[in-house]
Formats: sequence, C-alpha cells, structure tokens
Amino acid sequence: MKRIMLATKEKRRRFRNGGFRVPVVLLAAVLAFSSCKDFLNVDNYFSDELKLDSVFKEKRYVEAYLWGISGMFTDEGTLFQGPTPGPLATDEGFSTMFSGSDYGGVRYVMGDITASNLYAFNHWDNMYKIIRKCNILLSRMDEAPDITTVERFGFIGNIRFMRAYAYYNLLVDMGPPVLLGDEVVENNETLEYYDRPRATYDEAVEYICSELEEAAKYLLPTVPIMNFGRPTQGAAYGLIARLRLIHASPLFNGGQAARSAFGNWRRKTDNVLYVSQEYKEERWALAAAAAQRVIDMGIYKLYTVTRTADTKPLPTIDASVDPDYNKTFEEGGAADIDHFRSYAYMFNGEAVAQINPEYIWGRPSYRLGYDTRKSFPNTFGGWNNAAVTQKVVDAYAVYDGRTIAEATGSTYSETGFTSVQENFSGYRLNANVYNMYANREMRFYASIGFSECFWPMMSTTVDSKRNQTVSYHIGGNNDKYSSSDPNNYPPTGYVIKKFIHPMDAYDGDNANQMSKVFPIIRYAEILLSYAEALNNLTGSHTVELGGRVYMPERDMDKIRQAFNQVRHRAGLPGMTVDEANRSETVQQLIEKERLVEFLFENRRYYDVRRWGKYEESEREPIMGMNVEGNRDSYYRRTVPSTRIGARIINRRLLLTPIPLAEVRRLPSLDQNPGWEE
Repeated sequence: MKRIMLATKEKRRRFRNGGFRVPVVLLAAVLAFSSCKDFLNVDNYFSDELKLDSVFKEKRYVEAYLWGISGMFTDEGTLFQGPTPGPLATDEGFSTMFSGSDYGGVRYVMGDITASNLYAFNHWDNMYKIIRKCNILLSRMDEAPDITTVERFGFIGNIRFMRAYAYYNLLVDMGPPVLLGDEVVENNETLEYYDRPRATYDEAVEYICSELEEAAKYLLPTVPIMNFGRPTQGAAYGLIARLRLIHASPLFNGGQAARSAFGNWRRKTDNVLYVSQEYKEERWALAAAAAQRVIDMGIYKLYTVTRTADTKPLPTIDASVDPDYNKTFEEGGAADIDHFRSYAYMFNGEAVAQINPEYIWGRPSYRLGYDTRKSFPNTFGGWNNAAVTQKVVDAYAVYDGRTIAEATGSTYSETGFTSVQENFSGYRLNANVYNMYANREMRFYASIGFSECFWPMMSTTVDSKRNQTVSYHIGGNNDKYSSSDPNNYPPTGYVIKKFIHPMDAYDGDNANQMSKVFPIIRYAEILLSYAEALNNLTGSHTVELGGRVYMPERDMDKIRQAFNQVRHRAGLPGMTVDEANRSETVQQLIEKERLVEFLFENRRYYDVRRWGKYEESEREPIMGMNVEGNRDSYYRRTVPSTRIGARIINRRLLLTPIPLAEVRRLPSLDQNPGWEE
C-alpha cells in the first residue's frame, strides 16, 4: 500500500517526455512553453509501471506485453491522417478537404504545420514509448522462469525488429533520432542525464540496419497464417533493402541534392554534419546486395492470376522490342496471366493476403478500408474527395506499352468518346467514355476512378444503389455541387479506386466493404530497387552483408530481368536492350514505373525526396479535368482549384519537424532545417 501511495504522489509530480519522464525540477520551466496536453496518459503509464513486476512472472504476460507494443504502431494503411504526410502531400493526389485530421497531407503542403502544432505528424513521443518498452523487455525478459531458450530467441527477434522499426519511422519522417541503444532511461534524473544529441544520418542508418540484421537471425522466414502481420526474416531484410536504397540516393549521399538541402546542417555539440557530403558509390552496392538477398530467399514472387476467357488479349509486340514478351510469366514473359486481376486483387481485398507471395510484409488495415469512403461517390454514401492528379493519369502507358505521347494519333486520342462498351477481367469500361481513358494499361483501370467510370457496389441489395455510372462534370450525378459539403468533390476529376472491391458499397441495405490489408513491403519494390541500385554502379564492388559476400555490378541483363517482371505482370513490354545501355534512361523508366506501380502506397513521398527531386516535382502545377465545366468543356487540362495553387514549396518540407517542446527541453537536441522557431 505504501508503494502505491508513493507512486500516486510521483504521478502528480511527473509527466512524460518522449518515452521517459522529466524530473520535477523542470516542470515550471517546461510549463512556460507547453500546454496541459504534454501530460501524456500519466495514469495509464503509472498503471503500466506498477504492473511491470507481474509482467515478468510468467511467459504469457511477457508475450502479451510484447504484442501490446506492436499495437502501438500506427496502422500503416493510414495514408491520409498521418503520421507521415503521405500521397496527398505529393504530386500523386490532392483534396480540397483539409479542415480535419483526416487530410493531414494537405495541411502539410499548405503550410499549416508548425513545430509547435504538428497535428497528426507528431509520432516522436509514441516511437520513444515503443523503444523504451522494448528496452525494458530486453533487460527483464529473463526474469520469467518458464521461457524456453527457443522462445527467448523468438522474443528477441521480434523485440529488436520493433525497436528498429520505431527508429526507422523516426528517421524517414523526422530525420536522425536520438539513439538510446539498450538503455532503459531512468526516472527523476537531472537535466544533464536526459540531454543527448541526435545521431547523424549515417549513424542512424547503420544502427537501424544492424538491429534488423540481428533481429533477422532470430525471426522465422514465414509465420503461420494466424500470425499474419508479425515480423519475419524477409520483413527485416526488406526494410534493410529499402533503407540502404534511401541511404545511397542523392539526398543522403553527397552531390548537389545533399549540399543544397543539408550542406550547413551541423550538430551543435560537435559541429559534425548531420548528412555527409561525400558521395560513396559503395552504398549503391550495399543496396543492390540487400535487395538481392531478398530475391535469393526464393520465397517471394509477384502475385499473378491465371488468364481466363475474359482476359484481354496481349497486343502484338515485335520481338526486337521484347523477345520474352510472349513467353509464360514463369519463363519471363507476360502471356499466361490476367494482368488486371493480378494487380487489382492485391489491393481490393480479393486476394488472400496471408498467402500472397508478393507480400514481404503486410498488415490488416482498418484505416485503409475506412478511407475508401473518401473515393466513393457522394450520391452513393461516399465523400468523393481523395483525388488523383492528371500527372498520374498521364503516366500510365497505353495498352501496348507506349507512352501517351508516343501513341497519340494511333491508339491514343484526347478527342471524342468511345462508341462501344468493353468488358475484360470482370471490369466494365463504359461506352461514351472520353478517349483519353480508352486503350490504357491494366493498372490504370485497377487504380483510377474517372468521369463515366462504372461502379458495381454489389454488396447492397438496393438496385438503384449498385451498377452505377459516375459522372463528375457539371450536371453529372456526382458533380462538385452534388454534396451539401462544398469540399466533397474530386478537384482533379479523378479518385483513387485502387483499394476498392466491386462488392464494396456504403449506401443501401446490406452495404458492406471487403477487409483490406496494406502491403508495407512488396516484392515489386525489391525488384525495382535492385534494378535502380545496379543501374547506379559504375564498377564492380565486393560487399559483405549478413555474413555473405556479394559482388554487384551494373549488369544490364539483371536490370532488365528485375524491371521487366513488373512490366510483364502489368501486361506491358519490358525495357529494351538499348534502353538498358543508357543509365539515365533506366533511371527515368524506374522513376516513372515506381509512380505507377506504387500509387498511393506511400512510397512517392519518400522517393521524390531521396532522388533530390522534391522541389522539381512540386513546381509542376497539379492539373486535372475542368470540374467547373459541363460535359462539353469538362475534358481539358486545367489547374482545378485555387487551393491547389496555394500549395507551398519549401525545402523544410523534406523532413517533418521535431516537436518544438522537445527541442526546448533538451539543449543538445537540434531542430530540422527550416523549422526553427
């Protein structure tokens, strides 16, 4: 009882600070620039502390504590609410709605985020809570007498993975974190005890990768279906491959991009640059080796569905363009699969994610399913405001693999409308659709909702609420005036339809939606990352990774083999030998392919930054169709909203800020460039 009373007194005197408590002597100073919101769940925290001794009495309590930590991570399918700015903060999408927390990315690019008010983008505190809990587990796990050696190793693998993943999230969003190692930060110490500088970017990358390497030693290659979403060896290796690619990319690997962004950003404690300005080609070699390791595991491959009678026939492609195109997919071609279903089913809930060989790591996502409502038509229970840009629409190839510029005048037109309805792979392409949307590649139809698009919404039993054609032009059934909320319309005339199943409906009796799984890491990413890393090599390198020696070099056949798998799955011819000969061309093809393949999977935000192309991509005006026009004037490219024009371009948006209160508390903690207040 005495112990509980003392804890209660302490509870009144302390508050949380980024995963540990600040000494009471600092309370008055901190209150000068903190609100009462800084008292973060103190009651729950102390309740946890009182229970810690009992946690380590038995294995089952340790295990419950462990998986309770995993539940502290944000749902990775949370694409619009934070903690990362996501697709609406890129040239992928936009929304005129940003007044609530559901559209944080728009707030970010409109300049509505400050270091003192991050809205949903403040996960600094939560990640350090996770890190602290992981460190407690590592330090006390052996107290439980009924944990076997095998179980202990399994716990260690998962704990170290989750701790590394917390640091990874801090690094990619907020920049270099403060690294605590295995230390369990004590309570009620002096300021000097808590005051620590941030790591450099290089230090953080090496630490996170080393932790993931250690975790992989104890993690299983696969987990039982019932444990889908838990870390695996492949998830650890996949994160390493992603992080090694980021570290090798121009923004963090010397050159003009690094100099412009971080050339003057130094750690105040020792004047060391946070981001090294020295280019190191061997980082590309490490990235290539990390991707190759995942490939060599032999347990992942691109998801495919066998072609059926309603699969659209392949176009005729000359063998000089792609000699493998008409081979089976297993032989390196595109001939025997259904290209629409192979892509669409991965995202809309049709494929069984738990046995999907492309999902290196995925997790069930409530938010992803919830957010499909942002694409649904107003008149059928949706909010109609998760818009895709014209740049994305134009990036999709036509059916034979050519760009829209190459195909204009033959299979592509921006005048007139289709005359017949087309049906393929269970998808209906209406008649009277603008010709811009005809003869496009299968990923376009699996991903984009456009005016006159057909929406099945088959789960509802109300006939008038399903099998509907949706029109966005003025006078159409879902124009910008069809909702009582003036912001519930797609300002570009397009919505993201990628995660929507034909059964999904929000209006009418029995309306329901398929469960969704968000792919955190897909095998397609590994293939394209491997091709990109190899393409940036100018010589051969010998690198060691996880006890194995790799010797990557710029091998055109390997680049084409990796890249072309993704293209062939989409039904498109691959990279030619001539294109593979030119490294600049290969980079351009990869950048465009990543935009299309990973649309709204939260990769674009990080890609344009790591390539050093954030400002370039943002300066290109966001375009769409003329949603102010009737059907005759709707189909023309325009900047569709004054709010779109108000987007800011500022180099500080390369990283989200560290919360101002944290920077003020710790004298050695530097803020990210441009966010100083």
